[in-house]
Amino acid sequence: MTTAPGELDELCFLTAQSMTSLVTSEHFKLIKKLGEGSYGKVMLAVHQRRGTPMALKFFPRRSTTLQAFLREYNLSVCFCTHPSLTRALGIFYSTPSHYVFAQEAGLYGDLYNVIVSEAGVSEHCTQRVMSQLSSAVSHLHSLGFVHRDIKPENIFLCDRSCHWVKLGDFGLARPQGTEVRAVWYNSPFCVPEVEPAKTLSETEDDIWMTVEPSLDTWALGILIYCLLTSCFPWEESTSDDPSYCKYIDWFNRVGQRDAGEVGVADQFDSLSSLVLELLRKLLNPEPRLRPRPDEILSYLGGAWLLKTEKEEKRREEEARVEAKKMVDRGGVEKEKEILGRRER
Repeated sequence: MTTAPGELDELCFLTAQSMTSLVTSEHFKLIKKLGEGSYGKVMLAVHQRRGTPMALKFFPRRSTTLQAFLREYNLSVCFCTHPSLTRALGIFYSTPSHYVFAQEAGLYGDLYNVIVSEAGVSEHCTQRVMSQLSSAVSHLHSLGFVHRDIKPENIFLCDRSCHWVKLGDFGLARPQGTEVRAVWYNSPFCVPEVEPAKTLSETEDDIWMTVEPSLDTWALGILIYCLLTSCFPWEESTSDDPSYCKYIDWFNRVGQRDAGEVGVADQFDSLSSLVLELLRKLLNPEPRLRPRPDEILSYLGGAWLLKTEKEEKRREEEARVEAKKMVDRGGVEKEKEILGRRER
């Protein structure tokens, strides 16, 4: 196993010693708010002296420990070397009310805004985005880290057409094998293995789970569905959700018979057989059976939408019929002879 998680602890200790205090307005011109969440807010800023655009991420000191701030900063600046991971820029400081660090700015918004737009995301664009993300997440995993918060709002655009995207927000990232408290939340990105935490009463002991790459694999599967359909496959990944139950029923029936013999779950009826095979792997309810993120790469290039699959089959059939006609007429050489006589 890589030593990166151990190095991260050492980096946090060292950077704590060199933390400096600054007045933001003396060094940066704040342009506009790029995002906001439970962690704090992200502002687009320009360095006063250098004129460099960047994003400043503000963490309220009242709700953020120094250790959590430094962990996210050092993970981003030292280990996010993949081109599709958002990297910190080496600037970090504190103010009386916030901890702050600078990172690469996603000047064109996030993937959520594209998904919910009228135009949506094309099939080709979906594959382009997933190619980048699967590679980026595989890089994180190779270092021993699990992101744990992959969702459209945390994927930032470097251009309007999604030719280059970056996964960001590493506040929940943890080393693989870490024991964390299982927290259920109402979202399809929440893995089904934490369902027992949904009904946990205040008097019951917490449920603990091990951080594994399968958490990110599940999120990538949900993301593929969102990109292709502009909606979620279900509201929550629990036995209470009718749409999720339909999926599990279909998943189990396919496991017992050939996929072509089983009618697809309603919410998947616009997707091709190729991407359905991929989603069954990524969205396996059994976490240990989910593949690594780079499994996605072997499914690129083929049809992911049913209408595209049908069109490809129609073209293949036309080509087959045309080839048969050519053979019936005596093959390629005979065809050349016929064309030659026509030209004369």
